[in-house]
Amino acid sequence: MAGPIPVPAPSRRGAALEIRSLSGRPGIRAAGEIDVITRSSWTQALEGLASVHTDVSFVELSGLTFIDVGGTAALAVTAQQLGTGRIVVERPPPELGRMLALFWPGLSTIEVAGR
Repeated sequence: MAGPIPVPAPSRRGAALEIRSLSGRPGIRAAGEIDVITRSSWTQALEGLASVHTDVSFVELSGLTFIDVGGTAALAVTAQQLGTGRIVVERPPPELGRMLALFWPGLSTIEVAGR
């Protein structure tokens, strides 16, 4: 994936979601908030990631300040639909790990790597 992926979607709190491709490895970086307003951009980015996925894809979330259960569900569903491999989620906000553990325990196609 090269260059930016469709982006800024302002939320009702004035925040935005910015999604870009990672350089040097397969994946995306998201910054801002993922909520009902920005979720379509997030879902499109995950669909793009899944379409080029081979073995391991990275989702870097250190710049993400919030993700709701719908955004977490989109990530989990994407990971469940992969034919092979996994998604490594790097430095997500704490609520993402809690929601994955609560609603998708044992989902082996997502690996959460530190905060």
